[in-house]
Amino acid sequence: MKKIAIIDYGLGNLRSVIRGLEKAGANAVITSEKDEIAAADGLVLPGVGAFHEGMDQLGPLKTTVLEATRDVPLLGICLGMQMLMDTSEEHGIHQGLGLVPGHVRRFPRGSGQKVPHMGWNSLCLEQVDNPLFAGFGRQEYVYFVHSYYAQTTTEFTLTTTEYICPFASSVGRCNAYGVQFHPEKSGATGLLLLNNFIGMV
Repeated sequence: MKKIAIIDYGLGNLRSVIRGLEKAGANAVITSEKDEIAAADGLVLPGVGAFHEGMDQLGPLKTTVLEATRDVPLLGICLGMQMLMDTSEEHGIHQGLGLVPGHVRRFPRGSGQKVPHMGWNSLCLEQVDNPLFAGFGRQEYVYFVHSYYAQTTTEFTLTTTEYICPFASSVGRCNAYGVQFHPEKSGATGLLLLNNFIGMV
């Protein structure tokens, strides 16, 4: 059975992510070992917290992740998705992994809506043939918790969501995929996405 490595860099809801992957039928392991990450058939980059902390913590594993993603699929979740982008404006301008072109912005203030964006919201499929979203309807509901969002072009936007402003709720380029929402907390819809990712490995 192919192995998925959940990258442990000190930030992230690792236990809930591995439970979600195992429920979807994956052979998954939580690891911070470079050799294990390099040998995996697929990678998951979870994350909760501030962008610059995530990039700092990932530091020693950055090259390993970039090299591995040339050959195998990677799924970034929440902060993990944001880290795929070029830069973030959270607490100053910080460099990301640059796997997906674009920038991480804070939701605009003064809309009257609460930040962080927290709770269930819908996905609008922008690339209906993408294998990560096989079996999805035109509008599926998933669970979000975030104050910053990814801004990219339509070429790399797999789904959009409306909250204060329209934003890319999932992105993809080559082997790098990211979802702003938490599939492991999104019921049957999230399980379907994880199952699709396993099928891509």
